[in-house]
Amino acid sequence: MIEIRDLTKKFDDFTAVDHLNLTIGTGEFFGLLGPNGAGKTTTISMLSTVLLPSEGEIRIDGVKLDRKATALKRKLSVITQEYSMRQDMTMEEVMEYQGRLYFLPRNVIRERTQELLEFVGLAQYRKRVVRHLSGGMKRKLMVCRSLLIEPEILLLDEPTAGMDAFARRQMWNLLRQLHSRGITILLTTHYIDEAQTLCDRVALINQGKLETVDTPSALILELGEYAVDEPDQDTLKTRYFPDREEAISYLRQAGEEASMRATTLEDVFISRVGRGLASQRSRKR
Repeated sequence: MIEIRDLTKKFDDFTAVDHLNLTIGTGEFFGLLGPNGAGKTTTISMLSTVLLPSEGEIRIDGVKLDRKATALKRKLSVITQEYSMRQDMTMEEVMEYQGRLYFLPRNVIRERTQELLEFVGLAQYRKRVVRHLSGGMKRKLMVCRSLLIEPEILLLDEPTAGMDAFARRQMWNLLRQLHSRGITILLTTHYIDEAQTLCDRVALINQGKLETVDTPSALILELGEYAVDEPDQDTLKTRYFPDREEAISYLRQAGEEASMRATTLEDVFISRVGRGLASQRSRKR
């Protein structure tokens, strides 16, 4: 279990994460959503101990996480937004280098490398250097590298950024398989459909503060399961309704270009974050 208590990170006068409180259950697939600058990557960086909190603490299975907690840190593995691998190394060399950093026996590195590359469908490319891999293949290799130490918790910061639609779906399937093995996964993403598809629960944060935490389905139900989109000059206005009959009734008297659809988690995100941004603008005035 991950317990985040009053987690705060300040950079001089700027507060990137502001007294964040979250509990993520063992084996849960949890999503952290928010606009640019919301504090998602900063939170991941504190969970990986790259950054230290200004205030608050993180506990893993009841034990406080810090840079000296070596055994505890081995439970976590991180996949960052950037391709943090030597471009002149082959896949095998990347895996061997990672294993040596953690003092794994050479035979264990070889066995785990073979198993993991087969798991993600990359075994036939094991001799190919990183610079000749596609973006999707690089992401899969980063997953393999992170799993080499058999972590209990996987931290994913924008894992499908820059991928095409096909590669993204492949990564989704891979993450589902990892989740089915009991690994706890914390995901940050700008692809809201990704969070709706994969996550058990999501947290919306804005300006470093927690907005809400719930399941995607519960958040959608709270907003209204049915949406009616109605063009209005250069904008698109959307109204949400709790039941289909009410939405159809409104649609009948709306303009000819109006249309009805199922509400998505992206609607929830836009509705909540949009209100937050609007209130911030009004306060600044």
